[in-house]
Amino acid sequence: MRNIIILLLIAISFSSCKSSKAIVVKKSTSKKVVSQPKTVVSATKTTSKVSSKKGNDDSTENDSVEFSKAISIVDYAKQFSGVKYKFGGATKDGMDCSGLVFESFRAFDIILPRISRDMAKQGEKITLKNTQEGDLLFFKTMNRRNDISHVGLVVSAENGDIEFIHSTTRAGVIVSKLSESYWDNAFVEARRML
Repeated sequence: MRNIIILLLIAISFSSCKSSKAIVVKKSTSKKVVSQPKTVVSATKTTSKVSSKKGNDDSTENDSVEFSKAISIVDYAKQFSGVKYKFGGATKDGMDCSGLVFESFRAFDIILPRISRDMAKQGEKITLKNTQEGDLLFFKTMNRRNDISHVGLVVSAENGDIEFIHSTTRAGVIVSKLSESYWDNAFVEARRML
């Protein structure tokens, strides 16, 4: 009886090793990261506020790491320029606006909701003058429900001139300026996810 129990324990331990190994392999092959992050940081967002005390090097370092990660996310998103629009898509075969943002953040282990109106409930609301690369812009482009229906990822924000990458039904993944009248009129808010 004792030998049977020992054999069962050995069999269970071998089967559990195989299952965990398969999960690791599947997880590593499911990512299609083209550009690697410049730094490795935790995917969880810190909720502590930046201290205004002088000599607090930790907050400056955290801001620098988060900005570096934002730049990497923007660079990743830019590789999809020219990809055609596809409702519900999130690959180079076609993608919609929230698919582009979702995939760009997911590549760096930051999981956002898949729908733009749900993304708009995440992160921290910021003013346009504080907008920087990696922030998200939200728009109302449909009148039916008057909900947020479009999202773009800021690729540059210099001297009040904000450019963002997004996917449109007519042109696919492109970079636009917030100052264009259509986007300026449809703009609702900007949010920071990092």
